[in-house]
Amino acid sequence: MTYQDNSNKQKLLIFGTGGMLGQRTAKYFAELTGWEILGADIATTIEFPGVRYITADFTDRDTVLKIVTEFRPDVIINASAYTNVDRSESERELCWKINVKGVEYIAEAAQIVDAHVIHVSTDYVFDGAHGPYAESEPTNPINYYGRSKLAAENALLLSNINYTIIRTNVLYGIIPNGRLDFVRWVVESNRKGEVIKIVTDQYNNPTFIDDIVVAMNAIIKQKKYGVYNIAGREVLSRYEFTLRIADVFNLDRSLITTITTPELHQPAPRPLRGGLKIEKAQTELGYSPIDLDASLHLMKKELQL
Repeated sequence: MTYQDNSNKQKLLIFGTGGMLGQRTAKYFAELTGWEILGADIATTIEFPGVRYITADFTDRDTVLKIVTEFRPDVIINASAYTNVDRSESERELCWKINVKGVEYIAEAAQIVDAHVIHVSTDYVFDGAHGPYAESEPTNPINYYGRSKLAAENALLLSNINYTIIRTNVLYGIIPNGRLDFVRWVVESNRKGEVIKIVTDQYNNPTFIDDIVVAMNAIIKQKKYGVYNIAGREVLSRYEFTLRIADVFNLDRSLITTITTPELHQPAPRPLRGGLKIEKAQTELGYSPIDLDASLHLMKKELQL
């Protein structure tokens, strides 16, 4: 593969453009000036003008090295991950291959071309005993997914590259195609008349994906490295979040029932008091997440839900 060298533009390589965050990241940066963008994913992706796409398996070391050394990006954003928390317990080899080995290969390739790597991580690196958590607090994952994400963070920490780790949680946003996020799942289920059971004992601060991509741009512009929590302002239970969704989308609350985490009998244990403190990002990046209800209204309008 060959890439045109446009010295007037910075080069951005995005791994995971088929996913929710990857799609929104590609669209956001394509609408900015000054970027030459290459999107890579193993699966079919939604294409946006101004982004060139390739199909690539970033868990293959030779593939990653070839893409990076030929394109020579200034910035690499890794929005790819194995995110099925329960299946991570039984599909550990695949989870590790995607969440850890792929990041190791990206770091190795980034060192060759001196690229800045922005990697997306999770609040599941914490145990959920007393969240929300600041960036500096001790990690202690309680499931295999969390352990794999922490291992990826450590791979970057031990690398000799400029990296930024974004920790986030409970992503939702304006993606018309692909796997349903939590908001669209609640809306579609409710409008089909389905009763849904929502946990009352898991707490996070849900994150609008547009806030993440804006934060990524600030990180690049300001050359900020290290770990940053990028999340919403409000920490609330998943059930409380669901009721807020119901109010904005005029849903039938009687179809929303409650359950506790132990009653679900999930294969992977869940951090209950999760979430992330965002003061560092607010101070150092000027991060200002949109109000929860306002973001839901934006989704309702743009997706015509």
